[in-house]
Amino acid sequence: MLQGKKILLCVSGGIAVYKAAALTSKLSQAGHEVKVIMSRSAMEFVAPLTFQTLSRNDVYFDTFDEKNSKVIAHIDLADWADLILVAPATANIIGKMANGIADNMLTTTLLAATAPVWIAPAMNVHMYDHPAVKKNIQTLHEYGYQFIEPSEGFLACGYVGKGRLEEPEKIVQLISSFFQKEKDASLQGINVLVTAGPTIEKLDPVRYFSNKSTGKMGYAIAEEAVHMGAKVTLVSGPSHLPVPYGVEVIKVETAEEMFQAVTDRYDEQDLVIKSAAVADYRPAEIYGHKVKKQDGPLSVEMERTKDILKELGKRKTNQVLVGFAAETENVAEYAKSKLQAKNLDMIVSNNVNMEGSGFGTDTNRVAFHFKDGSVMELPMLSKKEVAKEILLKAEHLLKE
Repeated sequence: MLQGKKILLCVSGGIAVYKAAALTSKLSQAGHEVKVIMSRSAMEFVAPLTFQTLSRNDVYFDTFDEKNSKVIAHIDLADWADLILVAPATANIIGKMANGIADNMLTTTLLAATAPVWIAPAMNVHMYDHPAVKKNIQTLHEYGYQFIEPSEGFLACGYVGKGRLEEPEKIVQLISSFFQKEKDASLQGINVLVTAGPTIEKLDPVRYFSNKSTGKMGYAIAEEAVHMGAKVTLVSGPSHLPVPYGVEVIKVETAEEMFQAVTDRYDEQDLVIKSAAVADYRPAEIYGHKVKKQDGPLSVEMERTKDILKELGKRKTNQVLVGFAAETENVAEYAKSKLQAKNLDMIVSNNVNMEGSGFGTDTNRVAFHFKDGSVMELPMLSKKEVAKEILLKAEHLLKE
């Protein structure tokens, strides 16, 4: 997490103010410095002392309460911030911002702002869908403001729909991703496609063949590539992981669906990293009904799926192609053979039997194998750190 960024949190009046208090805490824990402006309505839900305690900074709510006589508070705050976040943003505050109204401390500061302004709406589902609110949001989009879309769920008013303030954890992730991307643009202008997770091959409506892959490695690569400025497409098999901010995700289930999704987009890519654990075989026949158990053994005829990585190697023109070799024995030998047979530029090998290096773990111990026969072994690292190392090597290959 990046340290030392200055976040000005503007809190307007809605029941989601309690989430803004949690957001203040999480931003502070992440190392950011937070200052808070509250509207008078927001103070009806949560007292300023709560935000003062969580941010360890004064809370601002009165345009005429100048805490430092040497500066004008609303101008000083606007100039101070690296990022301004309006959360929760009510329909009222969105309307005022869109129409340049500055009638309190919060709106006056926003009108003086030159830093990026992010808006996280929270309101009743019908209010959010009102033509006036939609028009105001469109106006702010045209001004260059960025929105954190509300999520769907049970609202305080009793309705179920779109209007919940995004969760504080997700907002902190978005902010951190923004500053990381701002800092590191080494893959700027590069199209990256990553595959992740398992595939599933159905036998009948309730059974399928799959593997233990969770997608953690591929998702980490996709997230890190965005941080480095790349335009990232993630082709993912079934996974419960959240999609990294800024990544276009293509959800698939079978090996055939993954083959189509990857090959359809291959020509426009600069870098392809295939970390998915794709099924090598699938049932030759898929039953339309549940196969009933019977006395004795059951034999299922299996047929080969398409070899996605081999096909990409055949079609390769100017792409850098990176594969994975998850093995249980003779790891280096199999990795070298796969590198050559599939025309790869680099292959990442690991022994899934090694503690901390298998499917579903947060760490990995890998080795990089290259066309010239060289091998680079890494110590046990977090998957995020491994992802960074993979991309740094891929960046070098792209330059070559």
